[in-house]
Amino acid sequence: MRTINARNMLHLHGNQIKQSLRKGLQLAFVFCCLLQWQLPTVYAQFNQGSNLNYLDFQQKNYYFGITLGYNASDYRIFHSKEFIRNDSFARAESITGPGFNLGIVSNLKVGEYFDIRFLPTLSFTEHNIRYTPPGQGGRIVTRPIESVLVELPFHVRYKSAPYHDFRLFVIGGVKYSFDVASDSRTRQAAGLVKIAPTDFQVEYGAGIQFFFPYFIFSPEIKVSQGLNNILIFNDRLEQSTVLEKVLSRTFTLSIHFEG
Repeated sequence: MRTINARNMLHLHGNQIKQSLRKGLQLAFVFCCLLQWQLPTVYAQFNQGSNLNYLDFQQKNYYFGITLGYNASDYRIFHSKEFIRNDSFARAESITGPGFNLGIVSNLKVGEYFDIRFLPTLSFTEHNIRYTPPGQGGRIVTRPIESVLVELPFHVRYKSAPYHDFRLFVIGGVKYSFDVASDSRTRQAAGLVKIAPTDFQVEYGAGIQFFFPYFIFSPEIKVSQGLNNILIFNDRLEQSTVLEKVLSRTFTLSIHFEG
């Protein structure tokens, strides 16, 4: 039995905090760049008169579209008491993996400033859980988890007042997802950490609408946070016993084409 290494524990939690801060700064940077790119054009057009493209879409109570996106996914890992007592792993951490989304947009307007949105999406994601042994001579073990998710997000969107074919918005909602490629039920994965195929997440984000004559172009940034523990516990597998809870976490940059 190895003694508790407080420095390693602090280092582990510090890395998680740094990753969260880095994602928040990246989100803010992208949003500010979009604003800086578009605001000069907005002010020039606003001074010229009416926003005809916006008025055309204002007459529609609902519309549809497609969405394309890039996602970066990882897990929020909580360690069990066995992690302190085990001799095999000094660290267990999640490594962010890339992916992409393809989906359909359904938008229902509720008044001037609110929308209800349903975006069924096919999402390809990649996660990795990395186990680092104590000392310098051990072998690092990585558990890759590739998923093909059918996602069903429901969002409420609040939009700002329009400024000549330009509008800001924020979104919030929930999402249910099911992994159609999950190996949690296969015999080949008996010796691996298993993740549940279903997940329930809360989502929030922001974006910009650009109104063109025939469609609406909307770049959007969004964060998804899992609410339920997706770890399938296996008391006969040490890689599983050192984990108490695993929550999903995803950052998505999407582009919507609606009309």
